[in-house]
Amino acid sequence: MTYLAKPRLHHPSLATNKVGYTRRDYEGKISTLCAGCGHDSISAAIIQACWELDIEPHRVAKLSGIGCSSKTPDYFLGASHGFNSVHGRMPSVLTGANLANRGLLYLGVSGDGDSASIGLGQFAHALRRGVNMVYIVENNGVYGLTKGQFSATADRGSKSKKGAINRDAPVDLIGLALQLGASYVARSFSGDKAQLVPLIKGAIGHAGAAFIDVISPCVTFNNHAGSTKSYDYVREHNDAVSRIDFISPKSEITTAYAPGEVVDVPQHDGTVLRLRKLHEDYDPTDRLAAMNHVQLHQARGEVLTGLLYVEAEAGDLHEALNTTATPLNALGRAELCPGAEALARLNASLR
Repeated sequence: MTYLAKPRLHHPSLATNKVGYTRRDYEGKISTLCAGCGHDSISAAIIQACWELDIEPHRVAKLSGIGCSSKTPDYFLGASHGFNSVHGRMPSVLTGANLANRGLLYLGVSGDGDSASIGLGQFAHALRRGVNMVYIVENNGVYGLTKGQFSATADRGSKSKKGAINRDAPVDLIGLALQLGASYVARSFSGDKAQLVPLIKGAIGHAGAAFIDVISPCVTFNNHAGSTKSYDYVREHNDAVSRIDFISPKSEITTAYAPGEVVDVPQHDGTVLRLRKLHEDYDPTDRLAAMNHVQLHQARGEVLTGLLYVEAEAGDLHEALNTTATPLNALGRAELCPGAEALARLNASLR
């Protein structure tokens, strides 16, 4: 099957950002996913977020595993570094790349099968180590590449397209991320671009492990009555705890969000997350309260969305390991191989 390539020419009147790129410059190849797939909406949100943040595409490294979701990095940021790893192993590949070159922005894209089944251990350790990354799971509750079997995130009692009922308890990636120590935890819906774009921008500006679980309906296998990952179900059961404005160091990006209590959370790069609370009793800086709130609304059958937790003073893996500020891949032989005397001193310090 052949697919038409996107035209290389851009209209001369297309708006450019501060680094001279149009929004089209952040796109990738034409998607081969099913028409209406929620994953394509997530790709569009990533494109919009990176364009608005004036990120140079060559400063981004995008990594993925296996699955419909892991195909999507081919559809955005075509001029960025990319690596498609094996099933479930994206987090360890991302960790190694991050340790070698801390100068890049790391964007990991995965799916519910890729992260909640074969890659669950990888997911857990990347988050608990505080790898500085944006980890996005495109969560549709099914294995779309293998004809719609339930994935590990499918809710108990949900119905498949063929009528089978899921009897297994789901793996709650949001709950795990909170327990494991992720310092930025959010959930959104692929059909809510107004919420998703600021969440991605906030995750990019965060220093530490940022995790976003995005409910992304599979239009082929999991968008029917009885599915808890369908467009209709999520729209009817969505309960947002907050709305986000993202403020850059120089100019404010405004959005038309509901009024409420406002909390500003400064980020490490000078940006600010401005949270407008929709739940008066919700505190996104209290990890324990966030865990309880997620469990409470999950028991009610509600899909809790928004910024669920953020730790303003979070550290990352480089800080924990006390690595050099210079990326390891930029160090010369003299720094990497200081000689026998330096090795002897190191060994002596460990006795």
